[in-house]
Amino acid sequence: MSPEAIEAFRGRWATKTRDERKTRWTDEQTLSNAKLLLEGRITDAALTSFGTRAALRRWLAKAELVFEYREGFFRWHNAIWNKINLRNDRQSYQDGLFRVELPTFDEVPVRESLLNAVAHRDYRLGGSVFVRQYSQRLEVVSPGGLPTGITPANILDQQNPRNRRLAEALPNFAGTSAHEVRLTLHGTVASPAFVRFIERLGEKKLKSFSTYDFLALDYLRREQSMPDHLKASPPGLIAAGAVESIGRGRGTRSILARGLYAALGGEGVYSRKKGLNRGTNKALLLNHIQDNAASGAQMEEFRQVLPALARSQIQVLLRELRKEGAIHRGGLTKAARWYAGARRESLQP
Repeated sequence: MSPEAIEAFRGRWATKTRDERKTRWTDEQTLSNAKLLLEGRITDAALTSFGTRAALRRWLAKAELVFEYREGFFRWHNAIWNKINLRNDRQSYQDGLFRVELPTFDEVPVRESLLNAVAHRDYRLGGSVFVRQYSQRLEVVSPGGLPTGITPANILDQQNPRNRRLAEALPNFAGTSAHEVRLTLHGTVASPAFVRFIERLGEKKLKSFSTYDFLALDYLRREQSMPDHLKASPPGLIAAGAVESIGRGRGTRSILARGLYAALGGEGVYSRKKGLNRGTNKALLLNHIQDNAASGAQMEEFRQVLPALARSQIQVLLRELRKEGAIHRGGLTKAARWYAGARRESLQP
């Protein structure tokens, strides 16, 4: 076992838990308290974390991450980040008069990716963890598929660590085919305008956003239907000024805020997404009814006139026009037709 690696782990643990007493533990106490000793014997999790090259070659040769390193995690995790960072180009985008630069690969997600690969790989299988660095993407591939019960859809919520002792020793894991987990970090700025808008929300608001909140924003940005597990995010995003709510009741939907579309140069998209104002919508309905004065107009036609509105929203507009005396209805079922002008006294209500 590497004393230097155990010391590094002990220091991080003490800092994370704000417990200076941990820094005074012996190596054996550290391993024991981290549950990396089993009845006084060194576990595979301990070897994976702190093993020297010689120890791993003898006892756990498959616990390697190819870059090439055959040492325990705490002996190589800083070195591998330094190697990645040597080829870490800068991405830039224009923000008004200023050019903003960002690293292609951020240190925190890279370290998390390496942690996940070591903690959640299947040690029953041969093969190594591979890190492949390209100019604008980083791939981390580890043996074994996702643990039982974990899917790409629930990976943020569910936990089922394959190597529990190791996962407990390295607790900052969010832990992807049947034979391997492949994580790809893309290093390009897909939408600089989106980044600018997000940054302008302010650091305090951004710190309150969960991973789900950022995923929800990305679905809205790409105009894709939001999956059920993200539908709890919009209220908080609305409060933060990142999203706006359109409609009422079951017809309620969310769109990105006007400020984002302005930053994207998509004011017209915002208008299309938000829809026409109330007066214009009523005018379109009335115009359609007047154009079909002889036969009357039905609800399905109104849905074609105003496709962005829900049936209930159209019904509200029709009731307003009826109250104003601009239209009247013939019939009470779904086949009812609407006609221009106020109702004649002889017509049934």
